Amino acid sequence: MTATTKFARLVPTVGLALALSACISFGSEPPPSLLTLTPERTPVAGTGARGTAGGAIAVSGFDAPKSIAVTRVPVQIDASNIAYLEDAQWVDRPARLFQTLLAETLRNRSSRIVTDGSDPDFAADTRVRGSLVSFGYDAQSSSVVVRVDAVLEGKGREITTRRFEQTVPGIPAEVGPVGTALNEAANDVAQQIADWVG
Repeated sequence: MTATTKFARLVPTVGLALALSACISFGSEPPPSLLTLTPERTPVAGTGARGTAGGAIAVSGFDAPKSIAVTRVPVQIDASNIAYLEDAQWVDRPARLFQTLLAETLRNRSSRIVTDGSDPDFAADTRVRGSLVSFGYDAQSSSVVVRVDAVLEGKGREITTRRFEQTVPGIPAEVGPVGTALNEAANDVAQQIADWVG
């Protein structure tokens, strides 16, 4: 086989590869930035807590319905339709982010040991868990809504439930304002739950 023949066979192969590379996508473009939840106040460096495992507060087991159990921000268009906010993406699932935020809020406000799902599972006297019922944007009212059904399991395994909610109105359907408002509302709900836990 001559060099000319080899080249003639190679040209169509290279051309086909180039054509396919223009058609194949290895995933969508990532958003310019990712959203997260940041506590308004955190314990200063060097602070800590001392106590028994039984006196600790364990924060774990937060979940969410499938529409929220994703890293996208749901938009409630009407009573029966949900979309997702363009270019808005969380760094982790909202239930996990809220659980971490609540644990940090409790650490800042309590002298007791506070663990969350990533910590060892102590036999704590007090356990806090729950479900994110709403955690997104409501298009009809131009507001973000954070609604959490919390479960408090106390000493002697007495169980109490309560719904907590915070709405921030007047928010445009844009990534920056929605992310900021969701962080504000989530912090408010975490403070409410911390007050309830005591």
